[in-house]
Amino acid sequence: MPAIDIDALANILRDAAKAEILPRFRNLGADMVHEKTEAIDLVTVADIEAERRIKADVALLAPDAVFVGEESVAARPALLDELDAADLAVVVDPVDGTANFAAGLPLFAVMAAVVSKGETVAGIIYDPMGDDWVLAEKGSGAWMRRPDGSARRLQVAKAPSLDQLVGHVSVTFLPPARKPDIMRNLSKVRVVANYRVAGHDYRTFASGHSHFVVFNKLMPWDHLGGTLISAEAGAYVRRFDGTEYLPRHREGGLIITPDPDTWALLRREVFTV
Repeated sequence: MPAIDIDALANILRDAAKAEILPRFRNLGADMVHEKTEAIDLVTVADIEAERRIKADVALLAPDAVFVGEESVAARPALLDELDAADLAVVVDPVDGTANFAAGLPLFAVMAAVVSKGETVAGIIYDPMGDDWVLAEKGSGAWMRRPDGSARRLQVAKAPSLDQLVGHVSVTFLPPARKPDIMRNLSKVRVVANYRVAGHDYRTFASGHSHFVVFNKLMPWDHLGGTLISAEAGAYVRRFDGTEYLPRHREGGLIITPDPDTWALLRREVFTV
């Protein structure tokens, strides 16, 4: 079991969203939004202030845990090395889907994962607009939980044939040399979506409303919680080479499906990288 109270951590994310994120939604001045590495990679004052608040609250909840936040790593990249060596770490994305948030689109999330000795043991994805969480602790299933305490266990959908698959594919960081072929191959499936927010891709998939999720860029705050939630909802989670995904991995892509056969089918027919 995680060495951190997961319910308390979930409430920390909610409190930060209510105090620092939602008051700034559709209320950002031009000086509150900045490019990080390129025009599609943004940071806002909401990201910075929410992470600052979450970090302070996590320090009280779990003072021995290494805190690895997206904005903290942007300021000090060596934090990623500390994650790999940590006995206990909390990994946080204060605003997943910052581009959506900055554009006034109501599709963003606050995410956290707990890592113990190189293994993800808990994951939380909070939706500030819906005011609910999907979360999982390793070995305990994946759940949709609301602030009133009600909960519903999540289960991935059974996969149909290739031509009826509905999936979420983050196409932005696909290998440039293979991207044209992959985009052409995606015509073999029924629906391909790209929400530009990993948290909602994972929520949709783990809740049984789509059949696969694919990513290529593997930053830990984007994927540790979502992959654990997906696995606890019954999913088959593997990198493009078929190996398990671990917190130390920064590359190698992810294909997540309801079962190994669907994974192999998509790898062969669509994602031939």
